[in-house]
Amino acid sequence: MQKGQSLIELLLTIALVSIFFPALLTGFVSTRNNRTVRDQRQQASAYLNEAQEAIRVIRANGWSNLSAGTYHPIVSGSTWILTSAPELIDGNFTRSIIIEDVKRDSNGDIAQSGTLDPSTKLLTISVLWNSPFPNSVSAKSYLTRHNNAVRTDTTIADFSGTVQGATVSATTGSSVPNDGQVQLGAGGGGDWCLPNLSIASLDLPKNGVSNAIFAIEGKAFAGTGDNSSGISYASVTISNTHPPVAIISGTFDGFKTNDGIFGEADYAYLATDNNSKEIEIVDITHTTNGKYSEAGYFNAPGNGTGNSVFVLGDIGYMTDGNQLYTFDLSSKFGSRPQLGSVTLAGTGKKVYVVGSYAYVAISEGTLELQVIQVGSGGRALTIVGQADVNGHEASDVFVNSTGTRVYLATESSSSQKEFFIIDVSTKTGNRPTVGSYEANGMNPKGVTVVPGNKALLVGIGGEEYQVINISNETSPTRCGGLNIESGVNGISSVLEQDGDTYSYIITGDAQAELKIIEGAQFATSGTYTSPIFDAGSDAYFNSFTVNHIIPPPTSMQYEVAVAAAVNNSCSDAIFSYAGPFATSSALPSTTVNPSYQNPGRCLRYKVTLSTSDITQMPILSDITINYSP
Repeated sequence: MQKGQSLIELLLTIALVSIFFPALLTGFVSTRNNRTVRDQRQQASAYLNEAQEAIRVIRANGWSNLSAGTYHPIVSGSTWILTSAPELIDGNFTRSIIIEDVKRDSNGDIAQSGTLDPSTKLLTISVLWNSPFPNSVSAKSYLTRHNNAVRTDTTIADFSGTVQGATVSATTGSSVPNDGQVQLGAGGGGDWCLPNLSIASLDLPKNGVSNAIFAIEGKAFAGTGDNSSGISYASVTISNTHPPVAIISGTFDGFKTNDGIFGEADYAYLATDNNSKEIEIVDITHTTNGKYSEAGYFNAPGNGTGNSVFVLGDIGYMTDGNQLYTFDLSSKFGSRPQLGSVTLAGTGKKVYVVGSYAYVAISEGTLELQVIQVGSGGRALTIVGQADVNGHEASDVFVNSTGTRVYLATESSSSQKEFFIIDVSTKTGNRPTVGSYEANGMNPKGVTVVPGNKALLVGIGGEEYQVINISNETSPTRCGGLNIESGVNGISSVLEQDGDTYSYIITGDAQAELKIIEGAQFATSGTYTSPIFDAGSDAYFNSFTVNHIIPPPTSMQYEVAVAAAVNNSCSDAIFSYAGPFATSSALPSTTVNPSYQNPGRCLRYKVTLSTSDITQMPILSDITINYSP
């Protein structure tokens, strides 16, 4: 019995061992293998971390070291570099670094297709091993250029490139030492902000006070009979020389002229106090014994006085008291018939016409400006807009050629300003004041706007000739002026075809009433090409940002070129431009121009400026290039 029981126990023991021993053996083997896998993973992770550190060093050494491909890191000298293909480490680990280009869609997001982003790379680092079992660790990340540098051009020395129809000038009122700007201008000539009386003055023939001036290229029209009916008008021929020479070419007698005058190549129009000839039309094509003769006239209704006159096409405009009249100038001879009229809010001091709108400076009323729409060939006059600038009586008005801005002068006030910029881009309703200026004791008599974003304000008392920088319309500032003790009664300005600019002023100087002041030369379009910038080594040029002023009727475009050095120098580099860009922009790596390249070592940019309104000018204040060595 005991023998049988022992046999059963033995068989049971054998059965239990056969059941549990394989599990125990497997657990033992698994424990050993898990320890090995853990050790292998830790080693692989160390190799991966080492590769990440190597990439950090390689990127810091230069972005150009990271081109698309499969690599592994090696030590070269005292730094890391990449060499092609994966590497085998310790006979078991295979390490690879895969660098891929990155593309972005139109929204700037990373995408499978789109535009290449040369400042971003996709990095995949992998470490694989086969023993005791195949396994791997890996990490993906995006690399971007992080060592960006900038180049800024803002001073006169920075803007030392080449100009054609443009110029580099000092920035008025800037706190930056030797601050400069690029603007339109043919170069040379004078400077509006530094006016002088170096050009010879002219003594006008007269019986009364000279009080009115109008000018076109080659000719000035002067009213010389403010308080006398003797010599009423003098025509002045001005040579196109440097400096210009002014001579009297003829005079006209018989009327007491007010401060309204207008001129064309063959005719002068005088606003007079004659009750039957408030506007006198003078034929200035020939003289008899130095005297011009009457061609025609306009007799306004009633017994009034001509305050101002303006001519556009075949329509004449004049103000008489609180009336604006239009008259027919399809012929200049004889009595010219009235076309239309409208009653103003006060005395029409001056009228200026652009397109189908007349702008009238108002005195002795609740408004200082009214805008009148002209229709039906001058027969329909409708007041559509106005401006109350909270100023004193208006004395003069000037309008830019696009009819979007009115420049209004008002009489001196101890509590109110005297110069106003009014937005008339919309003609109807109450028109807003954009900016204003204090004349500091001057009683303004005239205003004009000249090329270069400058307004000229003249008058009696204080500083009689003031130059106002209107580049920032919201904050006009004085940039120059002249003391003319005899006072200035009127002003007109001319831009000649060769780019010369002048202002003509009529003063109270009894011996030299007409004075000519030279301004900065001007062109309606031009280019500036920068000096070559040498980055020292190949770099990717990421973007450029600009600080510029572009008034509505002007434009500015930018082109940027990146090139490789030739014989280790940028002086012989060949540039192909990307653009044009209208404003600050990222720079592409490729364009439709196959000669364009980026990255490169050498960079230059080109700026094209233009204007359709000589009173408005685009200005480049500074430009900053962002690049990654």
